[in-house]
Amino acid sequence: MIYMDLQFFNILHSLAGQSSFLDSVIVFCAEYLAYILIAIFLGLLFWSRMAWQKKRELFAVALASTVLSRGIITELIRHFYHHPRPFAALDFQPLIQDSAWSFPSGHATFFFALSTAIYLYDRKWGIGFFLVTVVITLARVAAGVHYPSVIVGGAIIGLFAGYFAYFCMQRYVAKNTHQTY
Repeated sequence: MIYMDLQFFNILHSLAGQSSFLDSVIVFCAEYLAYILIAIFLGLLFWSRMAWQKKRELFAVALASTVLSRGIITELIRHFYHHPRPFAALDFQPLIQDSAWSFPSGHATFFFALSTAIYLYDRKWGIGFFLVTVVITLARVAAGVHYPSVIVGGAIIGLFAGYFAYFCMQRYVAKNTHQTY
């Protein structure tokens, strides 16, 4: 498994350093595309045709799942498990800098949780968010700051957190809509 992880890392990271244009694309996708995705999410909340109740639910599920995955689970794992970044373990200069422990990927946990939340409320938008999330996370491998296994671990945590938050929201909504006074 470690061999496959390193092989896939080497394939993606071999894209770095080929040209300044390609390096710029990798850096843009790894660092800045995330901000655009968040702006699109906020735009979806304000300008989509989704009912306001569903928009509020989506926002709550997205917030809960991202805080759970990135702010709690990721930080707990990193507190106890110190997995070095590829550039530290293999001694090379990455295209971008990151100093925290690498497992699980914070970007992967956050954006897979967000994508899951969106997917559970709007399949079309969710698929688009998943595709952009894959681009962001693979670009971070190409940039040299993550191994593929770290991305997969973050994706699993993000998917779990998204479904868990959605499940909790559905139970809350069901409980509060069936109460009689």
